[in-house]
Amino acid sequence: MPMVKVVALAGGVGAAKLLRGLVEVLSPRDLVIVGNIGDDIELYGLHISPDLDIIMYTLAGIVDEAKGWGIVGDTFHCLEMLGRLGFETWFKLGDRDLAIHIARTKMLRDGMGLSQATAKLCKMLGVEANLIPASDDPVRTKVQSGQLLLDFQEYFVKRGTMDT
Repeated sequence: MPMVKVVALAGGVGAAKLLRGLVEVLSPRDLVIVGNIGDDIELYGLHISPDLDIIMYTLAGIVDEAKGWGIVGDTFHCLEMLGRLGFETWFKLGDRDLAIHIARTKMLRDGMGLSQATAKLCKMLGVEANLIPASDDPVRTKVQSGQLLLDFQEYFVKRGTMDT
């Protein structure tokens, strides 16, 4: 019988939960996930891929279920200090979460593509499914709000549209 692969186009918390269910009914190695990168952002000099991260964290069993994002048991000491130093802290990055972003950014600066960096992070976290970004090239969602052209995360998180 030929091997069957399932390809899922995914991004966000809902997709991560669906994928967690899929890996319970089929081998994670038979699942290829094409992750959204349109919501990626650079903050504090770090490359942040929120949709790839929530999928990795969920499939690795480390997601904070109560918040619906981030890593369970994470602390926010670094973010608190950044705020004390006068930096904006509207994008809530926990200390463990920041470690992932630091590692990814280093890999990218060392010459890896986003696909390679994602595969390496997945392996380090024990994720067996094949998570690949939609592109190795930057693709950013922009939102036109009146005269403003905002990055998706500025629109969705900073301006509170996710809470409405």
